[in-house]
Amino acid sequence: MRVCICPGSFDPVTVGHLDIIRRASTLFDKVIVSVMMNSAKTAAFSIEERVAFICRCTADIPNVEVEGVSDILLADYAKEKGAVAIVKGLRAVSDYEYEFQQALMNKSLNADVETVFLMTDSENMFLSSSAVKEVCKLGGDIRKFVPPAIHDDIVNRFMPR
Repeated sequence: MRVCICPGSFDPVTVGHLDIIRRASTLFDKVIVSVMMNSAKTAAFSIEERVAFICRCTADIPNVEVEGVSDILLADYAKEKGAVAIVKGLRAVSDYEYEFQQALMNKSLNADVETVFLMTDSENMFLSSSAVKEVCKLGGDIRKFVPPAIHDDIVNRFMPR
């Protein structure tokens, strides 16, 4: 069984993230979406909330599992899960520079795992969780940026009634 890890902070998950997860699910037998902590940012949603969001949004993809992950290197986590690949979505050259460094570090820590880059759909090139949160906080419509299953949760977090 060919297992891949799709890691990210997913704070919150966007339609761009889901596109990458769906495409990975056609390339691998099992996709583990790993909701990670991003120590450089303060999360708007807890790991448990983010896991629940992704579970709702991927319920129709039978080979996808979702786990919250903390206090472990991604390379070690991949080894623990028997993953052959780490799948990352790329939007722009700036993503590539950062992800290339991460891929080299992961390869040096776990020679058995490859990093696979999937290019984002052109419709999602500008999309990020940070942008979604900012638009929502300022009262903008985020419907086309996030899955319908979690839209209200996000709006309610930033624009409570």
